[in-house]
Amino acid sequence: MNFIKTEIEGVLLIEPKVFGDNRGYFFESYSERDFINAGITCNFVQDNQSMSGRNTLRGLHCQLGEHAQAKLVRVLSGCVLDVAVDFRKNSATFGKHIAVELSAENKRQLFIPRGFLHGFSVLSESAEFFYKCDNFWSKEAEFGVRFDDPDLAIDWRIDISKAILSDKDKLHRSFKDAVDYGF
Repeated sequence: MNFIKTEIEGVLLIEPKVFGDNRGYFFESYSERDFINAGITCNFVQDNQSMSGRNTLRGLHCQLGEHAQAKLVRVLSGCVLDVAVDFRKNSATFGKHIAVELSAENKRQLFIPRGFLHGFSVLSESAEFFYKCDNFWSKEAEFGVRFDDPDLAIDWRIDISKAILSDKDKLHRSFKDAVDYGF
């Protein structure tokens, strides 16, 4: 696996070594040894999977306090634009974001440490999204920031007027109103 540092400390883009032949392909999507060698020492305890149609936008979400989660995200089918926003108050990149295209074709993964808001938009007809978390989900710790916050200025690469959102995601607060909740 190739672990690529991004412009935000702690966020890593991971490219697997893919072995293909006339039968198809094979790759390791996770190796504790390789991850530890890359500095990722969290213990993943929960796997989640979702399926969404084109123009679905999920985010921006995180779990607060003791329920904060690091995530290892990838796409099983289709293509998404995956976004991680630095929500660590003492970080030099607080409020900055990374946007990476993840697809079944490129097989890339993104490691997002604790202290980040996360979301994605579906760029293909549909997408199956899979992620590992290092902490269990808690309803009481759910938190979100508006996907269309002008201070974040995220280009989701979809027509926002056609975005398919959950009712909850439509009601999230602005980034300015969320700053005090940051890590």
